Amino acid sequence: MTGNLLDLGLCEYNQVWDLQRKLMLQRANHQIPDTLILVEHPHVFTVGKAVAGEIPAKLDGVPVIKVERGGQWTYHGPGQLVGYPILDLDARGRNIHNFLWSIEETIILTLNEFSIKAGRVEGKGKTGVWVGKKKMASIGAAVRNWVTFHGFALNVNPDMKYFSMIEPCGMPSSTMTSMKEYLNGEVDFTKVKESISRSFEQVFQLKLAKDIINRNRDMNQSVR
Repeated sequence: MTGNLLDLGLCEYNQVWDLQRKLMLQRANHQIPDTLILVEHPHVFTVGKAVAGEIPAKLDGVPVIKVERGGQWTYHGPGQLVGYPILDLDARGRNIHNFLWSIEETIILTLNEFSIKAGRVEGKGKTGVWVGKKKMASIGAAVRNWVTFHGFALNVNPDMKYFSMIEPCGMPSSTMTSMKEYLNGEVDFTKVKESISRSFEQVFQLKLAKDIINRNRDMNQSVR
C-alpha cells in the first residue's frame, strides 16, 4: 500500500492538532491514504483524558493544552521527534493493541539502528519504548471512527529539564531519558527522522510518498 509522509519541521502544536483532525476526517471518508506526520513542536505541555479537573493555561510560561488522547501529562519541544499516524484501523482489523505494538516496534527498530537496545515493559501505564528502566519514547493515541490520530514522541535531543516540571505519563520525571543522554552526545535529528520513516514503512507495510506538503503552504488547506 502507498501512504503520505508529511514532514512539517518545527510547527506550533495547535496548528498540527487542527491538521490531524482534518486529515482524520479525510481518511475516514477515504479521500486520502494512510498518512504519517513528523514534526517538532515549540515547548508545550499536553494533558490527556486520564487527568480530571482544571489545568493551568501555562506552567512556568509554557502553554498547557488539554487534548483528547489517552494518558496524562507529557512534554513536547525542540529536539523531540513527534509522529502522528493517521491510519484507517478498519482496514487493519480494528486492532488497537496491535496498532500500539506496531508504533513501539517502529521506534525499537530505529533505536536499534543507533545501537540502542530498546524494548517494551509489561504492565498498566507502561506503553512506550524503554531502555532498561528508562523511558525514551511515549505513546498517546486517539481513535475516532476507527481512524487514529495523536501518536508518539521520541526523545532525540530535547532539553530534559522540562520533564522535571511535570510527572510525565504519571511517572517520576527521572524515568525519562533521551537518545542524547544514552549516547552521551548530540544525535543527527535528520537521520533519526529518516530511520523512523523507513521503520514505519516496514512495520505498517506502506510505501510513503514524501514531501506532500510544503512547510510554507497554508496549513488550513486540505491535503490530497
